[in-house]
Amino acid sequence: MASTAALHTTTRQPTLVDLMPRRRVVDVALVAGFALLTAVAAQISIPLGFTPVPITGQTFAVLLAGGTLGAARGASSQLLYVALGALGLPFYADGQGGWDVATGSTAGYFVGFVIAAGVIGFMSEHGQDRHLFTAVPAFLAGTAVIYVCGSVWLAASIDVPLTAAVGEPSAIAYGVAPFLVGDLAKAVLAGVLLPAAWRASTTLR
Repeated sequence: MASTAALHTTTRQPTLVDLMPRRRVVDVALVAGFALLTAVAAQISIPLGFTPVPITGQTFAVLLAGGTLGAARGASSQLLYVALGALGLPFYADGQGGWDVATGSTAGYFVGFVIAAGVIGFMSEHGQDRHLFTAVPAFLAGTAVIYVCGSVWLAASIDVPLTAAVGEPSAIAYGVAPFLVGDLAKAVLAGVLLPAAWRASTTLR
């Protein structure tokens, strides 16, 4: 694991959006665009009944935001997404929004989105988005950040232990285990798309 997670280079590399002309208006548009993409992805929502955490497309948008925009812009896009939802726009899962939702049982995941986009973006800035076998570990690292932030907050919010025996209530059982297979698939898909986009950009130049 240590070798696969190691950064490809020690100096900052361009991300996909760095291939575009760098103007502040472009950066603002990209940050806003990925915030809106996350809001749209949040509407792909499947409630599970036994947990307040639904299956959504949000995490896939977070992976793409970090991998495409880099650390600062990726994290900013997710911070904007969370802020706009907290202000009342229907940006969260199932068209929800408002401060109560932003600070509710799934608030840890929102914090995780911001941090994860920054972590993935940092790895992308060091070349890990260029190849499948380095991109997937970067996306899995971001997913792990979301799980940690989300499950810790969930445990405190609904008053369950972080971990417990199989079949017993816990934040891991409610906020991590049901999503492992789907999030692995999202990480692999993102790990295919980002290197493919790099190959396409090289061909077109």
